Amino acid sequence: MSGLSIQELWRRTLNVRTASLYLFPSILLFIVFVFYPMFRTIYLSFYLTDQNGNAAIHVGLENYAYLLASSEFLNSMKATALFVLYTVPIGILIALFFALLANEKLRGIGFYRTMYSSTMGISVAASSVIWLFLFHPSIGVFNRVLLTIGMPQIQWLLDPQWALVSVSISTIWMNTGFSFLILLGGLQNIDQHLYESARIDGAKYFYRLRRITIPMLSPTLFFIITISLINAFQSFGQIDILTKGGPTQSTNLIVYSIYREAFINYQFGTASAQAVILFIIILIVTILQFKLGERKVHYQ
Repeated sequence: MSGLSIQELWRRTLNVRTASLYLFPSILLFIVFVFYPMFRTIYLSFYLTDQNGNAAIHVGLENYAYLLASSEFLNSMKATALFVLYTVPIGILIALFFALLANEKLRGIGFYRTMYSSTMGISVAASSVIWLFLFHPSIGVFNRVLLTIGMPQIQWLLDPQWALVSVSISTIWMNTGFSFLILLGGLQNIDQHLYESARIDGAKYFYRLRRITIPMLSPTLFFIITISLINAFQSFGQIDILTKGGPTQSTNLIVYSIYREAFINYQFGTASAQAVILFIIILIVTILQFKLGERKVHYQ
């Protein structure tokens, strides 16, 4: 019996060693690129740093107190909240509308599916350059259209009242392809027998949409909402190319504020504190999303 127990213990130990060996590359990558930067950021948030980013003077929570009293940081938080509010709900609704259209069995629908998802193949930099020309005050397409129909031209990226809206429009366009593709996949996984039974019972399209499509698509919608919220809080590339946080800080989202504070002003301590605050906000939003939103998710 003792021999068997030792053999069993050795087998289990061997399995643990084998599993650890396979997991080691992933664990190493997480340590180098996730855990170390995270703990380093938290550490630096309690210090004033030199221009090389090394901790110089320990200030405790003063960096956080400075940020919470700073009108520039509070304005950045407000701009970020508005940006999330503009982009996430509208982007998901547009992607859902396109997915419902593309899910219909029509001739040539594959072409439209390709067109709707094509934004996935364009980088943020390339997309932003395209929108930069579209929003141009003198040669941009949008102002030419407004001029043609007799409406006053808009300084899309130069007017503080329109700059955040303009960046939001470009962001919605960039993210629609990904959301559309995921939602279309979710629609195609719904059991068609449910629709056939509903049609036999005389259910109209919008009734089927409300009672079958949306409940059965709720896990996919939950995933898209969560991912879209996180991505919206982390938006950077389009801000850097289109507005650089201006005009008058109206598009200075928190990620761009972190970048400016760290790599332009060389204040790595306050930049790290902003990064920690952003991490806490995203964590709280994600937890609330799982606590409140998952209750309405219908799993098959």
